[in-house]
Parts: sequence; C-alpha cells; structure tokens
Amino acid sequence: MRFRAKIVDVACLNHFTRVINTIAKLAKTCTLRLTVDKLYFILTDKVANGGVSMWCELSQGNFFDEFQMEGVAAEHNEIYLELTPENLSRALKTAQNAKTVKIKLTNKHCPCLTVAVELPSLSTSSRIVTHDIPVGVIPRRLWNDFREPSVPDFDVLEANLNGEMNLKIETDLVSVTTHFKGLGNPPWVSEDGSQNSTQDRDPESMAEARIDIRKLLQLLAGQQVNPTKALCSKFNGSDFKRNLFRLPFSAFRWPA
Repeated sequence: MRFRAKIVDVACLNHFTRVINTIAKLAKTCTLRLTVDKLYFILTDKVANGGVSMWCELSQGNFFDEFQMEGVAAEHNEIYLELTPENLSRALKTAQNAKTVKIKLTNKHCPCLTVAVELPSLSTSSRIVTHDIPVGVIPRRLWNDFREPSVPDFDVLEANLNGEMNLKIETDLVSVTTHFKGLGNPPWVSEDGSQNSTQDRDPESMAEARIDIRKLLQLLAGQQVNPTKALCSKFNGSDFKRNLFRLPFSAFRWPA
C-alpha cells in the first residue's frame, strides 16, 4: 500500500488548500479515499441526528503534477484513510509561497500522511518543512460504508417545479422571506435506480421543510471553493438533507 503525490503549480496548490479549508470547517474527522484517478473526502454523519454529510470528489489530474498510488490489493486498488482535515489544513498554511508540496503515506510509529513543503531560499540549499499527520487505515471490510450516497425523492425548503424557491426566517418579532426564481429542477435517481418523474405533481404547488438555521449556516460558511451547483433536498418527513453537496472540480482543468 503506497501513495505519493506532488503539487508544483501555485494555482493548483491554492485551490487544493481552499478545498481542504472548506472540509476542515465542516468536519472534525473525515475519510480520505484514494484511487488511481481521484481523491474523495467523505463525511457520513447521520443527518437525522443533525449531522452534515459530505461527498467531495477531486480528479487528481486537476491538482497534482505527480500522483502514484498502489492500493491494498490488485483487485482492490484503493486506499481508505481516516484523518483530521484541520491538521492537513494547518500543514498547507505553511505552503502559501512553496516551490513544491509533496504528500506521502508513511509509517512513523503509526500511519501518517507526511506533507513536505519546499520553501524558497536565498541560498543554494532548500528549506523544507515537514508535517506528519496521523491517519487511520480503514480495513477492506468497512469500505462499503463510504460509498456515494443515492438521492431519494425530495422537495427543497419551500419550492416548486417552476423553479421558484422561498427562504423564510421567522422570529417572534419579524418574518423575512427571500425569493429565488429561475432555478433548475435537476433529474434524480431513486434508491431503486429508476429515473423519477415529476409529471404527476402540480408545478405551482410548494413543498416545505423546516431546518435549523445554525446547521445551514455551518454548511454555507465553510464554502471557499465557489461550487457551480449545490443540491439540497428534503426526505423522511421533515429532515433536511445536506448530505450531497457536490463540488464539480472535474469541470476545471488546471495547468500541470
């Protein structure tokens, strides 16, 4: 089981840092899934208990100049690690003016992600700052707990099929409503894999969900990567689903 990667391009490094900073604001711990082509940061808190779930998918070619990975076995060429994203965020803060950043899976008394930051130097010798971030290796038998969540039938806040959504804030003293128009209604697939149809619904009919504004603020305040789309949904009665916030980095191509 091996992993090493290298970032040289400043724009790629800054964007990757913003991604990690966003994740650090959302989760104390998360799962890092490594494959040959992609990295995944996964958070699977129980939404019914007020948690925030997350699926963040990154194409490694959009960020890394070098990327080598060997999984646990030839037939299971993946690696699953449990880490504290805040530790990775702190390590990357030292890399703002770095010449290169190398990330490697090592074993130093315990499994670690070792981040080596090469900083500019006035002399011929390099200045390298090394951070060893402890991680936990997730065994193969638990991998199925970290698959991409399916999206069941849903309604959104107060919204209809005409692309109208209202966000209401109510207190004892005031009631404020923000209106959004011209929104999209993306297709979705039910848990049985079938494409859902909305033809049997009245386009003018509003569907409602009541949410904890503090949890919504936690999600929105953590965004530093300007995603092109956010999908929010309601299911299981009044539970507001925040477990699919897709960051479509595959839409961006960054220089090598």
